[in-house]
Amino acid sequence: MINRLWGNYFRVVIVLVSFMCLVSVCSNYIIINFTFICMKDDFSETKIWNGTIKSAYDYTPIEKKHILWAVAFGTIVGIFPMNMLYVRCGARLAFFSAGVLSAITTGLTPWAASQSIWALVAFRFLQGVAYSADFAAIGIVISKWAPLDETAVFISTLTSFTSISSIITNGVSGVICESHLGWKWSFYFHAAACLAVFIIWALVYKDDPTLHKSVSAKELGKIQRNKSESHIKDDMEIPYVKIFTSPVVLTVWLCAFTELSTLILIATYAPIYFRSVLGFDIKIIGFYLGLMLAIHLPFRFVCAFLSDKTKCISEISKIHIFNTLAVGCVGISFIVFRQVSQTQPSSKSEMFSSQIPAEHNISAVVCLAVLECFTSFNCGGFYKCGTLHARQFSSIVISAIQFTKCISLFSGPALVAFFVTDETNQIQWSYVFFVLAGFTFLANILSFIFFTDQPAKWTEDGGVVKYSKEKEIVKI
Repeated sequence: MINRLWGNYFRVVIVLVSFMCLVSVCSNYIIINFTFICMKDDFSETKIWNGTIKSAYDYTPIEKKHILWAVAFGTIVGIFPMNMLYVRCGARLAFFSAGVLSAITTGLTPWAASQSIWALVAFRFLQGVAYSADFAAIGIVISKWAPLDETAVFISTLTSFTSISSIITNGVSGVICESHLGWKWSFYFHAAACLAVFIIWALVYKDDPTLHKSVSAKELGKIQRNKSESHIKDDMEIPYVKIFTSPVVLTVWLCAFTELSTLILIATYAPIYFRSVLGFDIKIIGFYLGLMLAIHLPFRFVCAFLSDKTKCISEISKIHIFNTLAVGCVGISFIVFRQVSQTQPSSKSEMFSSQIPAEHNISAVVCLAVLECFTSFNCGGFYKCGTLHARQFSSIVISAIQFTKCISLFSGPALVAFFVTDETNQIQWSYVFFVLAGFTFLANILSFIFFTDQPAKWTEDGGVVKYSKEKEIVKI
């Protein structure tokens, strides 16, 4: 009955449920970015600041920095303990525990905010610990449930949770904040939704597709095709030293770091740059940024399909092409900004002036949209390389990308703080862009030297399963 319901595509259900869980955990930690706007107008709790009565929830820039950075610290601290929990208990229990922690801390965030700023920071730290489980879950779901010829599609779907969570959370929070319910109910709603999707996760997910009643023999054969016996059984001790010293893996992490630094810089400072340098009206900034995101998301799935289904090019060639587009072309895009802004510079300072002058502000939107589209190729580039090389240990590799993302949260603002003292100065912004471009070029060059589509020696100790007509282990 169940097999007739899902056919030979139960892995699609696993991906969708996993995706909803990833979106929920991410939404829980970014929700406060929007509710800051509403919280400051809530005078149910007040404080006196410089002789003026203000809302207790009207935070200073320094307080907001602590609130926002607490998640990054929590994620950094939680990555390795969460990985150990995955290793000892499996993804079903580990990710469910993270989801429950995220739901509880989100539901109690309004209470923590009413107590003190440090209580709120503590709860935000715990949300970061829960968020640290996301990328390890992505790695395990891909390793266990993705056929090798669907790897890019799995990666593209599961790694798009950040963008989707932003769209959902901003929309839902805006409606709730403006209603009679108020900003607190936005947290309550997200907490309830999180608990619901993780209960579904616990009911649907199993770490081993061989043991799942809803997986047909035909689908199991597709999932296991061309995977080694050690990959399928996943009973080897994790070779941490070999993983963390692998030139391939280190290059994957460098590519991820450069690309994530770029995306975080755009997400954080594009509104400021559009307003202060290009002179956009505030109302139109959100529209253009949303438009870029709308173009970016469907393009990811097109890229994933091309990566998995193109057979006329070798796998390693596809990896190099896609990684060059995802990483190298991002750096080129920064250089193109200058070419668009000034084709014949009259001085050295103008040569390195910022990329798009105010009179060409529409060109800035086009350039950033193109840049966002280039990053969509990452599913067939460094992500795919790391997954195919690490195989059953890909969760370790991908979860470490979460660590690089946390570092990017600090390095991006630090780079801006070092070069930009005047937000209206195009030349100062140009130094930031050129430094990032340099790192993307370096990472892309190293990828041509070290990237491979072959599994590492430390992943193999058995033969290869070509096709399995019948399940070898009885489902329970």
